[in-house]
Formats: sequence, structure tokens, C-alpha cells
Amino acid sequence: MTPRPLADLLPAVAHVLGVPGLADRGRWLADSFADGPPRHVIVVLVDGLGAVQLAQPVHAGLAPLLAGLPDLGPLAAPFPSSTCVSLTSFGTGLPPGMHGIVGTSFRLDDGSVLSPLSWGAEPNPIATQPEPTLLERAAAAGVLVVSAAPAQHRTSGLTRAALRGGEYPGADTMGDRVVVAAEAIARARSHDQPALVYVYWPELDKAAHVHGVDSDRYREQLVVVDELVTALAELTGPQTALLVTADHGMVEVPDDRRFDLESRPVLRRGVQTILGEPRARHVYAEPGRAEEVRRNWARELGERADVRSRDEISALVGPVDEWYLDRIGDVVAIAADRWGLVSDRIDRLVSGLRSQHGGLTDAEVLVPLRLAVGG
Repeated sequence: MTPRPLADLLPAVAHVLGVPGLADRGRWLADSFADGPPRHVIVVLVDGLGAVQLAQPVHAGLAPLLAGLPDLGPLAAPFPSSTCVSLTSFGTGLPPGMHGIVGTSFRLDDGSVLSPLSWGAEPNPIATQPEPTLLERAAAAGVLVVSAAPAQHRTSGLTRAALRGGEYPGADTMGDRVVVAAEAIARARSHDQPALVYVYWPELDKAAHVHGVDSDRYREQLVVVDELVTALAELTGPQTALLVTADHGMVEVPDDRRFDLESRPVLRRGVQTILGEPRARHVYAEPGRAEEVRRNWARELGERADVRSRDEISALVGPVDEWYLDRIGDVVAIAADRWGLVSDRIDRLVSGLRSQHGGLTDAEVLVPLRLAVGG
């Protein structure tokens, strides 16, 4: 069975909490609550927690509570399977082609480059991604909406584009996040108000990138994730549910599968700029040379990557708003298996990371969806 897209989750949660206009996207989740829909939902998004990784016995053993929760997934991250793309699809309920955040770095209409993970005030986040978020829609419908995430993310361009709406008090530690969630649920209960609490945890992703998904550091962080989920599960009750999901999984890229894009000068022929990330490269061609670039990249990369034209890639990013079409590379190279299309010239730090994501493998795309409901 084809996994449901990650973009369907918050619309379904909002429907469960009574936000109008989302019934067609919410029935699947509402049917998961045997005792009727909850009034309060905590949604935890663990950056980098792939369903494939969680299913490995050694990892399941390190996160026994999380691994043992009822499984409603997996869900499928959008393409590219990257944090900024997934968070925007998660927050808006839309595929990348309709919200316009199409990669870890990509070109805007004026030719400037946007790297959403380091996005500040410019370009204006709301003008760049104007679609309403599910947090905004829920707050407008009378739901108490609270985000428990690092304070430094509050004013970032990515947060304002993808997850604006409701309250954002700032919560830097695990304890802070649990306190913010607990206070929100308590306030909603006292006012007989529905509540949606969003909790973001980035540390697992960082450990995987630097040390690998089979490393001791990754496994230590997985234990921490289980501690967070355990603490939040204690807040559940007859009317309060906890959902745990992620934005993407990971693959390790070994040294012998790091293809250096600078080693083949022909890959620069007819090319204006190369963006994206090692598992999904956006290639912007000089006018009239897109097909030449596609042929060069397909020939040079061979079985290391699936090289597609912009028209061919639209099937992966969903229907594309015409205003966002030029944000997608004229050519897109999707790394195969455990390959990385690396370049010190393009993004030295990112290219050097041990584990990567952005591609189309199950290890990158499939994310868990686990449910806890208190008695």
C-alpha cells in the first residue's frame, strides 16, 4: 500500500480538533481513535527519525516506548526528502510544487539563491511562501496552538514560512519543551478549549549527519528521543493524544560513493549554477542548453544518479504552481543507493557530512507515525 504523505498529517489533526474544511483529509486519522476524537493533540516531529532506522532491532531496543506505540504509518516525506521541504509540506499540508520550498538550496525568480535552513528576514518569508499554515488555520478556528521548539528558530525565515501561527514561547531543552507542552494542555483543559501543541526535536538529525546512523552518538540520541516521548506521553489522557513523526530518514554515504562533481569539467558545461544537496542536486542551465546539460549529467553520472529534466521531476514534487516552476532546476540529479554528489565548491560542509538525505530510498523517505492515547 502506498504510504500516506507527511503533508496529510496536520490537516488531519486540525480536522480532529474541529477546524472546518478538512474532513476529506482528516477521516483517516479520526478513525484511529476508538473512543472518539481527542480535544488536545501533541505532535512531536523528530528530525531525522526514519521509519527504516526505527524498525532496526537495535534501535527499537533503545527506544522501547516509542517503538512499542501503535503504528499508524509509515508516512512518506516529500521530494526532496529534506528538512526544509518536509517541514513546509508538514506545516502547510501542501506538496513542494504548491508551496515553493523545493530544496535545501534553490534559485528564486530574481536569480538569487535561497538556503532555507539559514533563512533570516530576507527574502520576505510570507511573500516567498504565502499559503496559510495549518497552525494559522487552527488558531483562527479557536484552537490553542503552541509551538515548543528552540527560541532561535522563532524568527527564522523557515519558521515564518512553514510553521507560523499560534504561540511560540521558545523552549531550548527537553525539559523546557515538556513544560511548554504541559502548560498548554493544562490551559486548554481549564478553558475547555481544543489544543494543538507542536514539539520539534533536532538533535537526532545532527548526530546522524556528523557521526552516521549506525554510530554510538546516534544511538545515544535515540535514547534521548525515547525519554522525550515518554515524558510527553505522561501528559496524555482520555481527551489528549500524542503523535510522533519525523521529516525524513537517512542513508550513510561511504567514502567510496562520494562522487566529486568537480572531477568532471563537462558537468559545468552549459551550467549557470548547481544547488540542492548531495542526494538531490538542482542544476540550472544557461538559456537553451537544458537538454545538453541533462545529457552530459546522465552520461557522466551513469548508474550513480537518476537524472531528470524539470518536466520529468514535476511528477515527484506534486502539481507545480506556475509561479514556482523556475525554482526547480532545469535538470535534477537524484543520487542512487548510497551515493552522494559532493562538491567543496558548492557546499563543502554539507558535502562532508557522513549521513545524508534528500533522495528517494525508503531509508530517506519513510517516516514513522506513532500514537499514544492516555486512559
